[in-house]
Amino acid sequence: MSGEHEAVRDLLAAWAVGALTPADERTVPRHLAACESCAAEAERLRETVRLLDGPRVTSTGPATGPVNGAGTGRAARSTRDKEPAGRGRPTGGDDPGDRSAGPDGAAGLPSALLAAARRARPAAPRVAAHAAPYAAAVAGLGALLREPDAPRRWSTPVVHDWDVQATVAHLIAADEPLARRLGLAPRVPGSGGSEKPGWEAAWAARTAEVIAYERVRTPAETVAVWSAQAAALLATPEAEDAGRAAHATTLMGVRLPVADHFVVRAFEAWIHTDDIGRALGLAVPPPPEPHLWQLVRLAVRILGRALGPTAAPVLFAPAGGGPDAQWVLGSEDEPVAAELVLDPVDFCLLIGGRYAPGEVPRGAVGDAAAVTAVLERAASLAWL
Repeated sequence: MSGEHEAVRDLLAAWAVGALTPADERTVPRHLAACESCAAEAERLRETVRLLDGPRVTSTGPATGPVNGAGTGRAARSTRDKEPAGRGRPTGGDDPGDRSAGPDGAAGLPSALLAAARRARPAAPRVAAHAAPYAAAVAGLGALLREPDAPRRWSTPVVHDWDVQATVAHLIAADEPLARRLGLAPRVPGSGGSEKPGWEAAWAARTAEVIAYERVRTPAETVAVWSAQAAALLATPEAEDAGRAAHATTLMGVRLPVADHFVVRAFEAWIHTDDIGRALGLAVPPPPEPHLWQLVRLAVRILGRALGPTAAPVLFAPAGGGPDAQWVLGSEDEPVAAELVLDPVDFCLLIGGRYAPGEVPRGAVGDAAAVTAVLERAASLAWL
């Protein structure tokens, strides 16, 4: 028994972050049920991981209103849930970026436990830079769905008329177009989507089809399908080789290099992870800064296309981006009519339909109509 005891103790940090192998997933819980000291240390480690992942959001309540692509989602949420402005930041509590809760680590736990928890975090797959944001977003949603409270609250409303399970099922359908284009077979039976004109209707129909299929399965099975499909995407040659991902293809009505479609997948995975986190009252951090700026740069390119060359030019400078992260949106033949500053997280939430144009926190000078046109066009791009 002492041999198993020592072996399990070495696995406790991995258990705390859900990184056990299938064989260990059978051994460790059985040992914890019989060993009081290991069970106590395991719980301390799990609490450490929770603290490392950031504080819980305080009393925002589940989201029950629809979030749509017309930029009304944030308004609907703020009306129904009384959420404060600045959705991209946790409300109340300490800064989740500050992990130093004293010399002994978070909440007084020994620093050795903190180090063990960090070392045991499941590593994102080794992929090229363009796929790294998607790998990180997949890991983030996987960690959120392993939270102890999550499995008991699968029916919590999230967005549209989707609960947690349906939101994960939607991500299965949303990842399918890229998966099919890269030669992966659909993991849910059915007709699949279409990239012909009118893709929006086909996309919505496929989401409904996948959700209906997953409704008769357990939430754990739904998560397993989503996770397996995401892992298969990240194992494609296009995820590992920027050269292979450089060719352009049309998905969701937008022609972009495959590399950029991976960034789009990261964007949607993070947005819906945030949706689920807010519904469950769990804080979801923004993407790591390098990934966040990949999302911002792609969103700016798409927004610039949507505005076209005749819109009144607006200098857009996301906060913290420096001189290399400033863009003129609209006409290049006229003097700049206005300047607009948005927090990069808030900009992504606006593009994702989680802010109404008039509610996103911003700094602006110059032509108010030109600024409004940019904000409204940005919000109109959302389909999530």
